[in-house]
Amino acid sequence: MSASATGGLVTDMNGLRGSGPLHLGYSDWAEMTQEQVNTFADLTGDHNPIHVDPERARTSVFGTTVAHGMLSLSLLATVTQRLQVTDAGSAVNYGSEKVRFPAPLRVGDRWRGGAEVVEVSEIKGGLQARVTATVEVKDSERPAAVAEFLLRFYP
Repeated sequence: MSASATGGLVTDMNGLRGSGPLHLGYSDWAEMTQEQVNTFADLTGDHNPIHVDPERARTSVFGTTVAHGMLSLSLLATVTQRLQVTDAGSAVNYGSEKVRFPAPLRVGDRWRGGAEVVEVSEIKGGLQARVTATVEVKDSERPAAVAEFLLRFYP
C-alpha cells in the first residue's frame, strides 16, 4: 500500500483484503457557490427557493441559500475515488447506506471531503469495501453530509 500522488491510497486486491481501517485523506477545501447550486437545481428540477432564491432564503432559518442535500452527497465522489486498487479490472459504486445531512452547506461555505475504509469483505468474484465519507464544513461543529458507501472491486 502507498499514498497516491494526489492523496488517498493505492493498493492491490490482496493489500485491500488484508487491511484494517484505512483513512483515505481529505479533498482540498472548496467553496460552495450559488452557480453550483443553480446548476444542480437545473439538472434535477428542484428549484426550491431555499436553494435558488437568495432574497427569500435570507429570511429562512439558514439566512442564505443552501446546497441541496443530494448535491452535498454527490461531493463525496471526490473522496471515494481516492481508493485506487491497481489490479482491479473494474470498480463499482454499489450504493450508499446511512445517509445523513446533519448541518446545512450554505452558499459561501468552505467544505472538504474525507473518507475512511472501515471494512473489507469478500463478495462473489471480488471484494467490497465499506467506506464512511463526510463533507466537513469549515468552522462548523457538524458535517453537511455523512454516508457509508459500498465500493466493489473485481479483478
